[in-house]
Amino acid sequence: MNFKHLHYFWVVARAGGVIRAGEQLHTTPQTLSSQIKLLEGRLGRKLFRKSGRGLELTEDGRVALTYADQIFGLGQELEGALRRQRSSTRVIEFRVGVSDSVAKAMAYRLLEPALQLGEPVHLHCGEGHLDDLLGQLALHRLDLVIADAPMPARLSVKAFNHALGTSTVGFFCTPEVRRTLRGAFPQCLQGAPMLLPGASTALRMQLEAWLARWKVQPVVLAEFDDGALMKAFGREGRGVFLAPAVLKDDVCAQYGVEVVGLSDELVEEFFAISVERRITHPCVAAITQAARGELLTA
Repeated sequence: MNFKHLHYFWVVARAGGVIRAGEQLHTTPQTLSSQIKLLEGRLGRKLFRKSGRGLELTEDGRVALTYADQIFGLGQELEGALRRQRSSTRVIEFRVGVSDSVAKAMAYRLLEPALQLGEPVHLHCGEGHLDDLLGQLALHRLDLVIADAPMPARLSVKAFNHALGTSTVGFFCTPEVRRTLRGAFPQCLQGAPMLLPGASTALRMQLEAWLARWKVQPVVLAEFDDGALMKAFGREGRGVFLAPAVLKDDVCAQYGVEVVGLSDELVEEFFAISVERRITHPCVAAITQAARGELLTA
């Protein structure tokens, strides 16, 4: 494959058309079009189709763009890493993936100790589904994955779970929703509008058993794999949602909500997953030490 042709395709796809891409690359639209046709011939697939006066990606084009993003993203990382190595100051590269079910504020608290080392740290932080992140970890594209569940046994990835700690769980909602709830917690959740973590999240099974144990049946309005999206709906008064109790002050301040109740029976666990059985990466060591020593004591 001619990677120059792939680069032209990538810029055109990101720019939204050959004219704008030509301005970025200082070349003519005709040259770009001919180079992309050569790439399509090499792949045996059409990557663009006409849409009005512009272009849009085909299904094969979207697949190609996903790989091109990774290829040229890594190229940019390589350039940055080599530039930093030429400098007189040593910079620690730290690539982290955060499971989309982990609260963003929790992710920040867990990662913050890595930025407080005596040496400069360059943090690359991404988010995604746990299975996808573990795949990147197996390919050594990540140094660490932060998750609210250990690595599933069904995955054949050589990696190790490092338990960081646990936090009990709180229930939150806006003051307007709180005024509609009747009775003490948790009975006040009976018939209450509820925003639940998705079925694939570690907390969901615990929550369903807990609701059954207390004989409480809320009205489920929506389910979310992404914890931040769930809180955004909660902020708009769409229902009661869950968050780690250790973050209750942050959650209340950030989303304009109040605590409905706290449950010691519901517990969220947090894990650092790495390819190292014995932790040697200084950033990972700082994270695990801080989390076990101070952060997750609530």
